[in-house]
Formats: sequence, C-alpha cells, structure tokens
Amino acid sequence: MGKTISCSVLLSLISSFYLLFATALDTITPSKSIKDPEFIISQNGIFRLGFFSLANSSNRYVGILYHQIPVQTVVWVANRNKPLKDSSGILNISDDGNLIVLNGKTEILWSSNVTNTAPNATTAQLSNLGNLVLSNGDDAGSSLWESFQHPCNVFLQTMKIGVDIKTGRKVELKSWKSMDDPSDGNFSLGFEPFNIPELVIRKDNQLYFRTGPWNGNIFIGIIYMYTVNFDGFDVVADNPQQPYYITYEYSNDFRLIYYELDTQGKFIERRWDAEKGNWINRYPSHETDCDVYGICGAFGICDSSKRPICSCLKGFKPRNAEEWSRGNWSSGCFRNTPLQCQRDNNNGSGAGQGDDEFLEMQMMKVPTFPYRSSIVNGDCKNECMRNCSCVAYAYDDGIGCMLWSGDLIDVKKLSSLGVDLYIRLSSSELDKGKSRKVIVITTVIAGIVVITISAVLFLWCRMAKHKGRNKKQKQVKHQICSENRGENSIGVKLQQLPIFNFEELATATNNFNHAEKLGQGGFGQVYRATLDGGKEIAVKRLSKSSVQGLEEFMNEMVVISKLQHRNLVRLLGCCVEGEEKMLAYEYMPNKSLDAFLFVVICLLSM
Repeated sequence: MGKTISCSVLLSLISSFYLLFATALDTITPSKSIKDPEFIISQNGIFRLGFFSLANSSNRYVGILYHQIPVQTVVWVANRNKPLKDSSGILNISDDGNLIVLNGKTEILWSSNVTNTAPNATTAQLSNLGNLVLSNGDDAGSSLWESFQHPCNVFLQTMKIGVDIKTGRKVELKSWKSMDDPSDGNFSLGFEPFNIPELVIRKDNQLYFRTGPWNGNIFIGIIYMYTVNFDGFDVVADNPQQPYYITYEYSNDFRLIYYELDTQGKFIERRWDAEKGNWINRYPSHETDCDVYGICGAFGICDSSKRPICSCLKGFKPRNAEEWSRGNWSSGCFRNTPLQCQRDNNNGSGAGQGDDEFLEMQMMKVPTFPYRSSIVNGDCKNECMRNCSCVAYAYDDGIGCMLWSGDLIDVKKLSSLGVDLYIRLSSSELDKGKSRKVIVITTVIAGIVVITISAVLFLWCRMAKHKGRNKKQKQVKHQICSENRGENSIGVKLQQLPIFNFEELATATNNFNHAEKLGQGGFGQVYRATLDGGKEIAVKRLSKSSVQGLEEFMNEMVVISKLQHRNLVRLLGCCVEGEEKMLAYEYMPNKSLDAFLFVVICLLSM
C-alpha cells in the first residue's frame, strides 16, 4: 500500500514538473542553454535540436534531427562549415540576442547574425514543423530569424524556396560535401523566375539541371509530374512585387517525408517506411545523362534511348565534327541553310526562295529561357513567323504560347507526354526531307513490285512445268494403253492392273527401310513389301539420280505387261504420283535363276 502511494506521488510530481516547465522543453532562452549532449524536442515529438556526430567523423555539430527514428536523420546543421572538435560545445542566446554556438574556448563558431534583436528577451523555439525560430520575447509573433530561411540540404513542409525579385534575396538548398561532411557542397537548388518560373539545380554556380517551366500545376519537363499526384505543392509566381517561391504541405499532417538535395546533385523525395525501418528514395530529379543541362549544346537534342544520345536538330549540323566524334557535344550545332527572313534582311528580296516553315517535334522537354506571349494557341505560329528572331514555339494549356529566340539549349526527347515543339527551318530543309522520304517510299514500292513479279513468274514456271510433266505422264499412260488395246492374246490389259498409291507402298516397305532392300540396278532400288493382307511383293522404285527416266519406265511396263511365262516374274501393278514412279512385281522367296547360275559358274571355276 505504501509503495503504491509513493508511486502515485512520484507520477504526480513528474506531471506537475512537466506542466510547469513545458514551455522550456522546446525553447532556448537567455537563461536556458543546452550543452553537449543535451537537446530540446518539438512539442509533437517529431524533431529535436541538439548535438550529433556523423559516421567516420569525430567532429560535433549542432543541428535539427528527426526524433525517435532509429536511423539518424539530419535536416539542418547550424555550424556545418565550422565543426566542434570535441564535446565542449554550447548553444545559447548571446548578450546581443543572437543564437550562437560556442566551443570550449568560448569562440563563436556560428551565429544567427541578426541586428534588430531585443537583448535578454529573445527566445529560440523548435516548432512542430522542424523550424527553429528566433523571436523577441515581448512579441511572440515577430520572427527575427528562422532556420527555414537558411536551409541546408533538406526541403521540409511549409518551407519556402524562392527569390525576392525586388531585393534579390534567395532561399536555396545547398548540398553536403559528402555523407560524412555537411559543409557546403558543389550543388544548390533554387527557384528561378526567368520569364516563366522553373526549379533549377546549379553545380559550382552553373546550370546543371532544370525542371522545365511551371504551368500552374506541374513542371512540364518532369515526366512523373504528369502522372503522380503532387497536390500538396504550391508555386507563387504571379506577382513580380511579391517574392516567388515554391512550398508544399500535406493535409494529413504526415511529417515523415521530406525532400533532399544529395551530394550528387539529385533532388529526391525521402519517405519513412516503418516496415523496412528505413527511408525510401523516390522521384529523383534526374536519372540519365540527358537530364544534365545543355549536354548536347546549342540546337542539339538529347534522346537517352539512342546511341549516341546527342544529335543535331533537323536542318542543323555539328559545329565541331571532330569533338562530336569523340563524344563531346558541348560545341553544339549550326544551321545548314539560313532562314528565309535572314536572307531577306541580308539580300533584300528573297523571291523564288520559298518561305520558312516549322518542323513539329512531339513529346519534348522545351528549351531553356522561353518568353511567354499573351496570344491564343491558334496564333502561336503566326506570332513566331512575324518575328525573324523567333526560332521556335510551343504551346501549353497552363502557360499559353512559348516563344524562343537565339540558341535552343537543353532540348530533350521524352519517352512520353511532354510538349510539342515547333522548330523554324528554311523550307528547303523540309523539302530535302520530303524528297528523301519520296525516294525511300519509291524504292520500297519498286522493291515490292519486283519481288511480287518475280514470285508470280516463279509460280507460273513451276505450274507450267508441273502441268507439262502431268501431260507427259498422261501421254505415257495413253501410249501404254494404246499398245495393249486389242491384244487379247496377252490376256492382261494394262488398265486392269492394280494402281497402288504412294502411301500404301511406303507403308508396305516400312517407309523404304534399308532392311527391306533386296537389291538395286540402273533403274533404282528394289524393296520387299508386305501388303495389308499379308501378301509379299517386290517394289521397284525409280531413283531420282537414275539415268533412266519416264521413257524407260514406260518401256519396262509395256514389255513386262506383254510377256507372260512361268519362269518370268509377273507385273502386279504400278504407282505414278508426282515424281515417284514404282512397279510392283510378284515376290520370289527362293531368289531368281541368276543366283543359282552364278553359284555354279563360281564352283566350276575353282
């Protein structure tokens, strides 16, 4: 009983302590700092602010991390470029009201560095969104400094990446140098207004990747944005007097998801998978070499499904063929034929040279730096044609007409979706294509005609040959019948002889098996055959390689059918099917007379 009361009292004290100091659990004040390894936690328990080290490094940093996640996940680092060398670090509010990181020697390694603070009154609070906010104590709604306005490599919900056109101030992500070093890396991600806003990644301050223009719903150069629901994203870029920015927020208050600019310059979504106990990477900003900005140079087009991936747009050729042959396409391409309007400007009248035309290219990521026109879709072509400096146009329902002048850079062929891009060319360039197309089509048709005629002639010849062979066989049969007609003394007429079919004789000889072979001569092979009734006969088959032919076959039939003697074999029938010619004789189980005569001759000669 006493133990139960003691436990109840202890729990009550803990609860009272929590209620009394709850405001301090997520806040740093002039009188409350944190020392390594202490930390503060956001009220919802998702984020914490404190000291940490990275794998393979003894350096200490102050930063914001996901709390209660088994995998250490850092979303912001204060002293990313000036690490602590030991565990003597302190994070506190300085006398001038700034948030600072000190080492054991009280040297300032990092500071919020604001000037309009209220000394001894500022506080730093870690919000439920992971934003560290420095504000004046007497005005809780007045923010002096926020970690969301000074991000590192992570884009969290409600954070705004953008630019203030009037002041030029930008809020950008900056990659880490490596997985074990959070200092500034080579890549940055920002929201560029251009003429039409785009997200861009820069490498060493040079364009490295671009998303394509924002059309009010998606960035039209990113394929998966056409099919994946990104309802939580919002872009504000319609008022030049206000900052342009991109932000996102999910309605289900789900915080275990964020976007990161990794050390390789890829912008990826990271979502926590509780079952796998790890973060899952999805939707990388770029996956192939074609995603690298301007890899094929001016007027080049990149297609990752082809090898090499770069080629010149139709009507253009490599500016430096030798470099292109080595796989360096940065020099780009130039026109084969000047535009008609350029010739008109240089030479006066261009009569007889034809007008410029547009080549349609489907499923494209449009080039960089388009300018928007207020005209409707039907007039995009005419608007571009009226301006000699216009070299291409495209249309998107959310943007309207997009026009380009100067070099076309970062043109990419998409595997699906995208925008139809129209390239301005001299009409002669398109006529060349049409001529080549006509030549190809004509060649194909001519080839088909020749093949068809050859096939018809071949079939006709075969049919004529077959018809002639059948006619000759009929003549042979007619001749045989004529020679036997009226000769009653023989007692056997050819038309009364049995006619065997090929299949019947093939079955009887076990498909002309070598074991059934009795002998062979100039005419062909002789096989023993057993008919369905068990009767044995001898089948004489004309060989295809035999020098004897239809005439000799006919003569043998005529002679044997006319002669009858008890010492001569009888002709039982014949088979004539196609090229097969066979005679069926009675079978002599005791062999013929010549076998005995040759034995006697051999004995006498011994």
